[in-house]
Amino acid sequence: MSLRAIYSASTGMEAHQFALDNVANNIANASTNAFKRSRANFEDTFYENVRVPGAQTSNGTTPAGTHVGLGTRIQSTSIDFQQGSLLPTKNPLDVAISGAGFFQVTDGPGVAYTRAGNFTLNSEGSLMMTSATTGHLISPQITIPPNAQEIGIGADGRVTYKDTQNNTVEVGQIQLYQFTNVNGLLQKGENLYGATSASGPAQGGEPGGPTGLGKLTQGMLEVSNVEPVHELVDLIKTQRNFELNSQIIQAADQMLQLISNLRRF
Repeated sequence: MSLRAIYSASTGMEAHQFALDNVANNIANASTNAFKRSRANFEDTFYENVRVPGAQTSNGTTPAGTHVGLGTRIQSTSIDFQQGSLLPTKNPLDVAISGAGFFQVTDGPGVAYTRAGNFTLNSEGSLMMTSATTGHLISPQITIPPNAQEIGIGADGRVTYKDTQNNTVEVGQIQLYQFTNVNGLLQKGENLYGATSASGPAQGGEPGGPTGLGKLTQGMLEVSNVEPVHELVDLIKTQRNFELNSQIIQAADQMLQLISNLRRF
């Protein structure tokens, strides 16, 4: 029936509209530090089984069934955690992760995780990640005194500075955290991710240690892993699929009109 085609095509339009929104978000964040692109995954919906494979007939069993699908829907969105390029900034408080892992920062009464290493110091000298609304202190907290000079952040996360006597003083170590299932993380905005039951608990460790966590690089930032050419290809493909589904609705509507006109005679 043409009505079935209309309903199926409408689910296709709805799903591709969601996919288009996803592509738009990827492109919008092409310049966001450490942003990870996401991909919309589709799945087919229920099927109407007109004849089940192996059904008994007067001539034996049917070797193949007769089915018609009822459309599509969005199954999930997958985050691509592929490493982004490292951009030199020469800012001693900018830190990039080379490899796996997340920084842990405060998020209200709890904690969140990020790969954006554009850190700064607040009025008390505590290391924090800035955002458009509020700051997020790195956790465990690291405080640098106001007279500190030549702040250094090693590949293993150790934070040092030179005092007035030119002595090297260590004030703490930045830890990295990883998850069993990174696609189970909750995207919270502000370059933050939250742990969920799907991601598993955060497992901390020393950068570059035996747990497989990445190393830190001072004076650099990880840029977005969005590839504009790839996103434009996805944009064109999504737009074409949306148009095809709309044409199916138009064709099904014309068939219904033809059937309706035939009934008049």
